[in-house]
Amino acid sequence: MAVVDVKKFQVNLNPTWCPGCGDYGLLRGLQLALAKLDLDPSQVVIVSGIGCSSNLPHFVKAYGYHSLHGRALPTAQGIKMANPNLIVIAAGGDGDGYGIGVGHLVHACRRNLDITYVVMDNQIYGLTTGQTSPTSDFGSKTKSTPDGNYEYSLNPIFLAISAGATFVARTFSGEPEHMSEIIAKAIQHKGFALVDDISPCVTYNKKNTYQWFKERVYKLEDIGHDPFDINQAIQRATEWEDKIPIGIFYINPDKASHDQIDPVIREGGAFSKPLELSDKEKTEILEAFL
Repeated sequence: MAVVDVKKFQVNLNPTWCPGCGDYGLLRGLQLALAKLDLDPSQVVIVSGIGCSSNLPHFVKAYGYHSLHGRALPTAQGIKMANPNLIVIAAGGDGDGYGIGVGHLVHACRRNLDITYVVMDNQIYGLTTGQTSPTSDFGSKTKSTPDGNYEYSLNPIFLAISAGATFVARTFSGEPEHMSEIIAKAIQHKGFALVDDISPCVTYNKKNTYQWFKERVYKLEDIGHDPFDINQAIQRATEWEDKIPIGIFYINPDKASHDQIDPVIREGGAFSKPLELSDKEKTEILEAFL
């Protein structure tokens, strides 16, 4: 077995998350995945939004961009279109990605640009000290819903499949080794990949704890799930509460990625050619508008 050098993706900086936060598991799983793929830090860029989880780029040795709340995906897509040779990973939380950023998620799924989106889903707004989020369970009591959450939770797996994502998976921070295998496959996939990570918030979410999930999660590969069957994927995507599947729900290898279709990206990206225009190009542009 080849030696996996995780240290090349580690930095001399301690994460600022609460002790026991599920985001530590995602950090470990991501670093393992990058190391297993034998990538170099100079090949990778991680883009995040705002929230506890969006501090992730600071704790991985790679290029990083800490963007605006809910805007990780458009930023990540712009980077990929400018330099398609980069491995582009967007990262955020359920509030960032499924709340203010959900419109960007839908269009990223249907556009199918070759990037990976990892969402640390703790079913709560942790950074702002415990308000209900788009994935909070119905009835959850939080600072913003003291009598219980009256809204039904968003299903990110079902949403991504129906919006056209070509790789949709769920991981669990309590299983970092399994997570690393899933993230590695998501990065290798040619197209948009969503990895929704169950990342328990040990401070503000007292219902959906590590123990609560450990009693319910099971691996899709252990039951012979076929990720190429969209009907099976949708059926498994609706499971929650009593049984919660982790693993790869859906893969569509037949849908061409945006990178394969867009002529500019296919030829190396927006910055692959000199930015200045020749006299002939300037004339042609002027004539087109006169």
